[in-house]
Amino acid sequence: MDSLLFVKTSSLGDVVHNMPAVTEARRRWPDAHIGWVVEEAFLPLVRLHPGVNEVIAVATRRWRRGVLSPSTWQDVATFRSVLRGRRYDRVVDTQGLFRSALIAAQAQGERHGYDRRSIREPVASWFYDVRHAVAKDQHAVLRNRALAGLSLDFVPSEVIDYGLSRQGVSSSPYAVLLHGTSRADKEWRESNWIGLGQALRRRGLGVLLPWGTEAERVRSERLAGAIKGAEVLPRRPLDETAQVIANASLVVGVDTGLLHLAAAYAVPLIGVFIATDPKLTGPIGSGPIEIVGGKGDYPGYARAEEAAERLLTA
Repeated sequence: MDSLLFVKTSSLGDVVHNMPAVTEARRRWPDAHIGWVVEEAFLPLVRLHPGVNEVIAVATRRWRRGVLSPSTWQDVATFRSVLRGRRYDRVVDTQGLFRSALIAAQAQGERHGYDRRSIREPVASWFYDVRHAVAKDQHAVLRNRALAGLSLDFVPSEVIDYGLSRQGVSSSPYAVLLHGTSRADKEWRESNWIGLGQALRRRGLGVLLPWGTEAERVRSERLAGAIKGAEVLPRRPLDETAQVIANASLVVGVDTGLLHLAAAYAVPLIGVFIATDPKLTGPIGSGPIEIVGGKGDYPGYARAEEAAERLLTA
């Protein structure tokens, strides 16, 4: 096989979840040209994967905001031209949405995706040449690997390899607290973040507070005001944020995309789950992972502090 194309456009966590499938595709087809279509915001993240030869940025989020603008339609035409500039032996849509299926349909090559019983939006399966049955009641990483394996002629290995290498832990140990998330019902009370942050500082760790939105920036400043010595990070590109996470001694986060990036780098991490099921969307990887809480189980910071003690002692 000479060339492959993955379509996994967003969100941050979903993009990270697709990386093990790309790693195994590269292992199965070491000389193939591997492309990946992704939303422009996540392009720096995909470029971190050493197995990807070509990253094609799509801008559906931006295009929707300017659907009547001539420049939008010019951008769409340019994207379509780039996408069709190469013929792929196989095109694999691991996103499984109507939007991603439309993108896959623009590419030249045999299109693979989930069958109508396995997919989130069944209408998307109409656009595939080959449809595969993949169980829906398993973790997203496993689903991506299963679909890729069926599409690209490999059996997923037992080891989950995201393809990202951790250069080493910082000489000044620090913890990264990922308090921002896309849904209010996933958020952890600020009093819990403060209690945990103070405990980590007593243990001698620095505390770093990244943010992505203005509301998260304001929350970071409030938390830093209550956690002596905590640092609010400037907003950074995703690849630079990834480096901060990769060098951490510990990452603690709610159900958010950056938490999965920590799992990809095998950083010791604690996932704080409140409104979602960690069995389906929790962090998964080869590093040490502790989960506190779950759907219907709201944890206090003492449970996270105990989990941190276990990870840091180990």
